[in-house]
Amino acid sequence: MGSLPRERVNPSFPFLHTEIDYCGPFFIRYKHQRKGIYQKIYVAIFVCLASKAVHLEIVSDLTTDAFLATLKRFVARRGKCATISSDNAKNVVGANRKLKRLHNLLKFSE
Repeated sequence: MGSLPRERVNPSFPFLHTEIDYCGPFFIRYKHQRKGIYQKIYVAIFVCLASKAVHLEIVSDLTTDAFLATLKRFVARRGKCATISSDNAKNVVGANRKLKRLHNLLKFSE
């Protein structure tokens, strides 16, 4: 049996090492009528690797901007993460590119 990654075994602050995944779509009705308008939403699941605690965020769509807004809300509530891992979804890869561009811009402007 293989050894577990260090992030899963060593005690750490909550959500210091995090995994992200999406589930959905879910359809919600935001008018309380029979013929209310339905909207498609998704749920972003943030899982702490050390304690397996779960944080859920509602996401309006699967765009990069919606993912960055969700990540911003998560960091505002739970604090900065040392590592974030996810699958290679288009919105996550796009967010990674945007954040790297911003990091390089701030790094070279000094």
